[in-house]
Amino acid sequence: MKKHLLLIAVATFAFNCLSFGQGSSYTGTYTTSAPIVWSGINNQTISKLAIINSAGHCISLTNCSNITIQNCKLGPSLGKGVYLYNCTNIKITNCTMDSVSTGVSANLGTGIKVTYNDVKNVQGPYPQGQMTQFNQITGGGNVIGYNIAENVAGESNPEDVVNLYKSSGIAGDPIQVIGNWIRGGGPSASGGGILAGDNGGSYVLIKDNILVNPGQYGISICSGRFNSIKNNKIYSKQTAVSNIGLAINNQYTSFECSSDTIMNNEVNFTRNEGSLKNFWNAGNCGTVIGWSTNVYNPNLNESILPTKIIGRAKGTTTDVVTIPATGTGSYKIYPNSALGILTVEISGTLNNDVATIYNLKGQKVIEQSLNDSKTELDVANLNMGVYIVKLSGTEKSTEVKKVIMGK
Repeated sequence: MKKHLLLIAVATFAFNCLSFGQGSSYTGTYTTSAPIVWSGINNQTISKLAIINSAGHCISLTNCSNITIQNCKLGPSLGKGVYLYNCTNIKITNCTMDSVSTGVSANLGTGIKVTYNDVKNVQGPYPQGQMTQFNQITGGGNVIGYNIAENVAGESNPEDVVNLYKSSGIAGDPIQVIGNWIRGGGPSASGGGILAGDNGGSYVLIKDNILVNPGQYGISICSGRFNSIKNNKIYSKQTAVSNIGLAINNQYTSFECSSDTIMNNEVNFTRNEGSLKNFWNAGNCGTVIGWSTNVYNPNLNESILPTKIIGRAKGTTTDVVTIPATGTGSYKIYPNSALGILTVEISGTLNNDVATIYNLKGQKVIEQSLNDSKTELDVANLNMGVYIVKLSGTEKSTEVKKVIMGK
């Protein structure tokens, strides 16, 4: 009986701890922060911040080590959510990123872990446009795991959702791209889901990912050695750019392509002209271990991912974030989808209150003084899209909000 009860307790604990799965599970509040630019900083944590940057990256770290970035809300941004250069042992977890050029860009470093993040509507353009890009990341301890990436047609401009450029793990500790959920790709005719061996790379493990309509391709190896693709599910309907589900092809004559494993993957991928194109082995990477174990599964469809994948944990968490105020006033802005008029209400004393609206390129499109407790902003001449509204005044907290508006 005691053994039986213990098994039940262990199972309950495992379910409660592990059932949430992919994406950010943070449901708390944020404090508005200016963009963070650190160089040579070690042993620090960046936590619970909301950062928008109309001119560059939200967080930029150079020559830093042992930094944790957690529970943050990053974007919109003209640059990347997180930019790393020559950094070691960086952990980025439980963050949400929206309308950034790239979610995480890591260049020259080791020990980079990008886990349990939500990344929506990367803006590119090429060569940006990734949820995560590793550029010359090497050694052990590198992980891109259990993240969610969603790119909505007409609101995003992705390239490769995960790109491994000249990046290599080591035998026994490969770069792990594991358990990610990816939905949406295009309009790029060259971008897709997960790409290993871009201009070389070795010891990469791509496992247990689920991809739906990822773009031109699903998962691909384009050069390198000892790379593995295992137990993934890849589905695409016919789209304007869809081409191939699972591929291996040495695109670089200067790099060897050999000793790779592709096994136990399930694919149902329809090309842009309507035919199935699930697998392609170009034959220039030697013997591919496990190639015959990959299968076409006609039962794969869009339901292999839940209808809602971004923000599943957040519930009623608000998008509005504020700096603790020295004054007593506040703002109210509505509606969230403004087709002609955006209304700002002010409580407290009026004192140099201003509303400034930026597009996602960081360009100021409207600036207007707020001289009444209720002010209507004419946004009818803006093209329909996502804009950043910044409200500030001497007696109040600064408030930033993302709003869909235009004609």
